[in-house]
Amino acid sequence: MLGNFGGRRHFNDLNEQEILALAISSEEDDSRIYQTYAAQVRDEFPATAEMLTAMAAEEMRHHQRLIDLHKARFGETIPLIRREHVAGFYARTPTWLVGNLGIARIRSEILGMEENAHAYYAKAAKRVTDADTRRLLTELAAAEAGHMKLSSALEEKHLPEDVRSEEDALAHRQFVLTWVQPGLAGLMDGSVSTLAPIFATAFATQNTWTTFLVGLAASIGAGISMGFTETASDDGTISGRGSPIKRGIAAGVMTTLGGLGHALPYIIPHFWTATAIAFTLVFCELWAIAWIQKRYMDTPFFRAAMQVVLGGALVFAAGVLIGSA
Repeated sequence: MLGNFGGRRHFNDLNEQEILALAISSEEDDSRIYQTYAAQVRDEFPATAEMLTAMAAEEMRHHQRLIDLHKARFGETIPLIRREHVAGFYARTPTWLVGNLGIARIRSEILGMEENAHAYYAKAAKRVTDADTRRLLTELAAAEAGHMKLSSALEEKHLPEDVRSEEDALAHRQFVLTWVQPGLAGLMDGSVSTLAPIFATAFATQNTWTTFLVGLAASIGAGISMGFTETASDDGTISGRGSPIKRGIAAGVMTTLGGLGHALPYIIPHFWTATAIAFTLVFCELWAIAWIQKRYMDTPFFRAAMQVVLGGALVFAAGVLIGSA
């Protein structure tokens, strides 16, 4: 049927009452999204939470004005229609996903919410021919433009430069503690600890497939071990290092990747070609670790490089010597 897209209707096929009902449900949803974000950040970022609460209240005021307009034009019964019922209508990113990405991502999302709504209504107003519908869509677009100005005004009120800088610094610290620190520990462990068994097997057998299997087992085993160790070692309540699940994932995944980096070349059947590539990747891994330490841990690059490269070189040499014995 025309206008039906997998059970959804096209925006152009909605009548004026349905367009108004869609705006009502969208305003209510956006208010609830702001309230959810405010609850997620209130403990660590109270100023941003206050701003989001004010924006949620403003959305509900617009929601009530739309309801009053609907009652005046169409009566008490508002059709049940939401944005997911309309093909091509702008979608909102799930709050659980955005909330896990940090305060900067939340701030970006709320600005995008207002911009998307404004752009959609403005574009829709240009495509309709009915004068009343065009007027309604134009008013909705203007309302969303007003929301964007309100968002900026509320941010200036609740997030002066010093407060925002303080919150940004806290967010960066939390990111480092929750993701970078355990991830870096995992990358170092995976890259360095697997050097000896992988290269010992390589030089002892000169069999690339056997070396790959040993490297794969060592990498996955180390990743599982590091992930569970990080998760069980600290629940984050006292230390403030954040969710143990997130830290465990960061440590486990990066440990596995660190080991697989120099195990994967041994898929190549030619031993010396695979070994040369693996050696090059080891060098890159160790310098990447040094760069991460410099970038996020404020460790002088030369000192970080000397520590990591020296430690890696010793483990690599041990593996080669044992394998060649």
